Amino acid sequence: MLLGAAVISLGAGYYLLNGGSTALAPVLLVLGYCVLFPLGLAL
Repeated sequence: MLLGAAVISLGAGYYLLNGGSTALAPVLLVLGYCVLFPLGLAL
């Protein structure tokens, strides 16, 4: 379930980054790569 949330977070982050967002996109990418993805692998 956490890996799915990580994939959604990463997809939304890259989508927003492509659209020009410089505030929310990096937050979603860091959340996906540094929080959700490692937690999904560990649990």
